[in-house]
Amino acid sequence: VQAAQTQASTLHDSSSSSSASATAKSSSNSSSSSSTSRVLLGQTPEQLGELARSLGQPAYRGKQLADGVLKGARRIADVKGLPPSFAGQLQAAGVTTGRSALHHTLRAPDGTSKLLLQLSEGRLIEAVGIPAQPGSKERLTVCVSSQVGCPMRCTFCATGKGGFARNLAAHEIVDQVLAVSEVHGLRASNVVFMGMGEPLLNLPNVVAAVAMLQQQLGMSGRAVTISTVGVPNAINRLAQHKLTATLAVSLHAPNQQLRQRLVPSAAAYPLEALMQDCAAYFRATGRRVTFEYTLMSGTNDEPEHARELLVLLRRYQLLSHVNRIPWNPVGESEFKRPSRARVAAFKAVLEGAGLPVSVRTTRGLEAAAACGQLRNLHQQQGLSNPQTLL
Repeated sequence: VQAAQTQASTLHDSSSSSSASATAKSSSNSSSSSSTSRVLLGQTPEQLGELARSLGQPAYRGKQLADGVLKGARRIADVKGLPPSFAGQLQAAGVTTGRSALHHTLRAPDGTSKLLLQLSEGRLIEAVGIPAQPGSKERLTVCVSSQVGCPMRCTFCATGKGGFARNLAAHEIVDQVLAVSEVHGLRASNVVFMGMGEPLLNLPNVVAAVAMLQQQLGMSGRAVTISTVGVPNAINRLAQHKLTATLAVSLHAPNQQLRQRLVPSAAAYPLEALMQDCAAYFRATGRRVTFEYTLMSGTNDEPEHARELLVLLRRYQLLSHVNRIPWNPVGESEFKRPSRARVAAFKAVLEGAGLPVSVRTTRGLEAAAACGQLRNLHQQQGLSNPQTLL
């Protein structure tokens, strides 16, 4: 929690300073991959054209490099049509594609995938691919991580149990979208920042990644959702960027006492302050706020909790939308997954008051569904022969 509070007070407007600050404060021996080498992913053809010219090559090589990375080149040598001499120059200059190595993949019978991606220093992050249900329009939602681990330490979340290392650079976020798309053979239609980490503790890089998704992958801003458990002052900062992305706020409890038990960082950012910031965000952007509520049997899923939630949302005129999420089991946890009957009873109270409600369909439970679960398992086992992409 201290790490989260420290980061929250030192958010910067440049992505490079944000990554460096978070790294220094969270781990004395961690380093950002983007600070030690130049990467192709995320740069425009014009920027890469300047790089080519600086190495004595024609400027059109910039578009060749940009297209090659977006079309799947993981190594400089994989870019089609690139002269070997130029590839050698780039490698000698410490330039990499910025793509991660695919460490492990799990696939569920319903098509859901969970990828473990290995970063340049060997750390692992998770990304998830969620295809549309069979028979519906062909779509692919990609759930991306924004940090290596998470400092928020929510009691029901597997990611927090694995510790926190550093922020992800913008290209490392976009790389996850490319990796999942390649595994599924589909272009990503939606991206949700609901993987490992707290996106608003890495706001500059998250905003930069959203811009890359729009400008380089042609994705609509409205196809992006940014989820947060709440960071002081960060929602106001997000509003200033005037993104068309959806803001999803993870409440998980209708009162301060219960929320502080589930989300320790709520001690520094009380529920009332969070709701005031959500109301201000709506006024500033005109964009409705979605509220996420993970249901845990006997903890926060009683009908009384639902009625209390209604009172809270009414007070701030935020009766927009609630996404109920049945909790995914995490090993050695005190919490239990609610029955379908309890989920339905909670939903009935909210819908009876006219509040739009959805239930997140559980997909891929076989694929260590809880966020951070697969990564923790592999980190505990240790990494052998970390891969290096040159």
